[in-house]
Amino acid sequence: MDGQVFGALGQPGVGFFMAIIIGALAGWLAEKFTSANMGLFANILLGIIGGVVGNFLAAQLHIPVYGFWRNLISASIGAIILITIYRAVRGTRSTY
Repeated sequence: MDGQVFGALGQPGVGFFMAIIIGALAGWLAEKFTSANMGLFANILLGIIGGVVGNFLAAQLHIPVYGFWRNLISASIGAIILITIYRAVRGTRSTY
């Protein structure tokens, strides 16, 4: 470690409550994009986990993620990836 302090989602300046807000929005966006039917708690949980996945993938691709909008985009992409993997494992399809 280089002594840098990171907040929630591994990003400086993102506190606990902001991580919940970003997670809820990202989960909701992923839910709408994939036509999934989940509740508020699942959206928040999926968005926060998706934020970790999205930030990890962005770091692997050397894409800087900072600020509200970039965190929201990376969390949404991560949540969409998680929903897609979950559906592939379960063998369920979306209903339109």
